[in-house]
Order: sequence, then C-alpha cells, then structure tokens
Amino acid sequence: MVGLAFVLSISAQTVDKRWNVGLHGGAIQYNGDLGNAFYKTDQPFYGFGGLSLSRLLGNRLDISLLMTKGETGFRGEQGSFRQQLTTGTINFRLNLIGADYFVRPYLFAGGGIMMFANAMEGTNNVERFDFAAPSFGAGLNLRLGKAVILNLQETFMYSTSDGKDDFVKGSNDFFLHHSVGLTFNFGQKRDADGDGVADRLDKCPDTPAGVVVDADGCPLDADGDGVPDYLDKCANTPAGVAVDQFGCPLDKDKDGVPDYLDKCPNTEIGVKVDADGCPLDSDNDGVADHLDKCPNTPAGVQVDESGCPLDEDKDGVPDYLDKCPQTPKNATVDEFGCTLDTDGDGVPDYLDKCPTVAGTVENQGCPELTKEVKTLFQKALQGIKFDTGKSTIKPVSYPILDAVVKVMNENPTYKLIIGGHTDNVGGEAMNMTLSKDRAESVSVYLIGKGISPERISASGYGLTQPVDDNSTAAGRTRNRRVELSVEFIEKVIVPVKN
Repeated sequence: MVGLAFVLSISAQTVDKRWNVGLHGGAIQYNGDLGNAFYKTDQPFYGFGGLSLSRLLGNRLDISLLMTKGETGFRGEQGSFRQQLTTGTINFRLNLIGADYFVRPYLFAGGGIMMFANAMEGTNNVERFDFAAPSFGAGLNLRLGKAVILNLQETFMYSTSDGKDDFVKGSNDFFLHHSVGLTFNFGQKRDADGDGVADRLDKCPDTPAGVVVDADGCPLDADGDGVPDYLDKCANTPAGVAVDQFGCPLDKDKDGVPDYLDKCPNTEIGVKVDADGCPLDSDNDGVADHLDKCPNTPAGVQVDESGCPLDEDKDGVPDYLDKCPQTPKNATVDEFGCTLDTDGDGVPDYLDKCPTVAGTVENQGCPELTKEVKTLFQKALQGIKFDTGKSTIKPVSYPILDAVVKVMNENPTYKLIIGGHTDNVGGEAMNMTLSKDRAESVSVYLIGKGISPERISASGYGLTQPVDDNSTAAGRTRNRRVELSVEFIEKVIVPVKN
C-alpha cells in the first residue's frame, strides 16, 4: 500500500484522475429492538474492513461501490446478539466544495445488500440476506498528496426487514459504520479541447482547434480588450476602451457618442443628451429630465434627489411656499404648511390625543371626566366583588356596573378600559389567569347590557401592579381590584360642502 501510494502521489492529479480505489476499516454500531449503541462507548468493539471503488461524474458528484465485512452485535438488558455482517452498497456522493480544496466534506445516499450470519459460539451459521435501503451518511476527504486521500466517513444503513438482532421481532434495525481509510486516484489526464492544457487547469475548456492559447488555456488577446485575436475585428483598440463582441469600441447607450469619449456612457436609450453624451436638465436643478419628477421647478428653488422642491419639515408643503417651515414632525397642516387644530380645543392635532373630540390642554386635548364619573370609577375599585378565587361577579356589584352602563350610554365617545388585579395569594400564573377572567366577566356583563364590544377593552395584570403592601390584610384587599379608565373614540369629521 505504501509503495502504491508513493507511485500515485508523484504521478497523479486528483481531478485529472477520475477513478478512485480505497481501503477502509473501523467499527460498526447497532440501533434496534434491543437498544441503541450509536455514539456510545459502553458496548464491545465490533470491527470491519472494506474496499471502495468510485468514479468522478462531475466536480461535485461521484458514484461509488463500497463493500465491507465485519461483525456487529449488542449487549443489553433485553438480550444480546453477535453476527457477521457483510455489505455491498452503491452510493451517489455530493461533494460540498470543489475538487481543488485540501479538505472536502461530502454527503452521500444509496442502497445495496446486507448479509448476516451468526457469530456466537454454539449457534448455527445461518446466512440471511437483506437490503440496505437506504444507505446514507457523510464524510470528509483530506488530500495528502496529488492522488492520496485520507477518508473519514459515517455510514447509516437501514435494514428493510427485522430479525437480525438474535431474531427478536420488532422495528427494523439501523447499523452505523465509523470508518477511516486511504483512497487513491488513478486515470489519464483529460484535455478535451486538445490545446495542451489539462481540463482542470483550463479556464477556456472549449477553445477551437488550432487557436493559440496562453498558460490558462485561453485564446491570446493582444490588445487586452477581452476579445481574442482570432475574433477581433479591431485589433488595435486603445487600452482600457470597452468593446463589443467584435472587439470594436462600444456605444452602449446609442446616443452617438462613443463610450470612451462619453462622459455619461450609461445613459438610457432614448434619453436626450448634450454634446458630452449626458442627459439634458431643462430646469437646471441638477436632476436630469428623465429622472426629474418635477421638471418645471422654478429657477433657484432647492430640490431633493427626485428634482422636487425641498420640504424639510415633511408636511407636504414645499419650503418655498411654506409659511410655517418648522412644523413639528407628523403634524397635520393646512395648505400653507401651518399646524391644524381640527377640534378647535387649543391643542394642535399632532399633540392632541383626541384630535376630533374637543378637550382641555391639561388633559392633552381629551375631555375631562366629570366628578361623578371619577367618583364612580373610584367606587368600582373595591365595589366590584367576585366569589373567592373565581371570576363570578357577586350581585352586590350590579348597581355599580349598571351605573357604568349609564355613563357609557350617556357618553358615546368613551371607550372603557377594564384592568383586573389580584393580591399575591396563590401562584403568579393562577393570579394572572384569574385577573384576566375577572376583567372579562365585567366586560361580558356590560356587553350584556347593550354596550358595544368595540367600546370595551379588558386585560388582566395579576399581581404585577400592586397599589399597597401585600403583607397586610388591608393591603391585599386594596390590591384585589378592578380599575376602570376611559379612552376616547374619535369622531369622523365630514367637511361641509358649500
């Protein structure tokens, strides 16, 4: 083997030599009805040896024949067995990177046959055949020389029938081959186009016969324009000038100015250009006409990249017409660029949390709740009662809830926010669920009294937002509560037409 490796390593080249033969050895592990020995070290060692023969089909694809002979077995609480195992499989191998790399990982899959024979003393040497369907795995090739390769491989073989593990019936068995080996490439150098440069080094593998090539196997190109001499109709093109397929200077944009003289050589076809081949800019705003979304911008007006007048505050009114050029971001403005106050409450829309409902400056543009409503919501904190540990509302709570219904009916812009809270008695998850259920119970009651579901939002917070100390009974009582608050539903304001 050493002698063969030496001969091949001094004369072979991996990609040129498309055949490969290998010697392998390693261990077999079992996974079946009796247990799983994959990647475990508490089982006896069962070895094997093998031979491989493979053929390179392409830079990334091989087909290979692998034959192994050895033993397999298992020792476990449910039983044990030991058998001879001979396999023969044909696999397709997908190399994950090209053949010129030192380290070359791969995946493979295929199938074949498996032959089992008893190897334990005192048993009949009965041979049984089975199919390995599928056979699959992964491996790593490490190139030691031009033709010598160290191979590491993990092979999974699935037995298509059962009974190999001491004839215990159950699910079909898997066998895992851990292998290491040396493989050798052989074959003849390939030069498909006959230009004297091997295919694996030939950057131009389809050069026509008789054409003079360089060291990379590509046709000579004296003027370096990318068109080989035997096709070049303009053999003396100045260095660096872009050319067409015939080696002549390009005029890609067909504007009448050759590219190497054209200051704008990539002008779109059909775009009008000046004497230098650059697109026209009629309004002289720095944006070419074919890109200018505002082609008639008045002289002297600053524009953005689209050719339209600048609008620094992004309010939709260009700066040169904007009477309020520093309007805050996201503010709604009128035709002169000044801030709107739709509901006329003295709070501009962009600051108004209720922009279509008149409110107060102190309440950020939203209406103030009446003293009566605030008092009612305060009573609700402890006045809405539930059965202990449940979400069932006690009848004593109905008067307060009915009063809330009345408030909601009298104030159609109200959206009621219901928050359920608990003390710290019980688990966190249980309290979270209980608080949500109690808030939902209040919501269901109000909906049952005719309040639209769209006007109610219910959430549970469990014990996360205490208002008092849970270490005292009074504190826990305050923490067990239902909080009511209000958001305001915006009114749709329809402009009055004259």
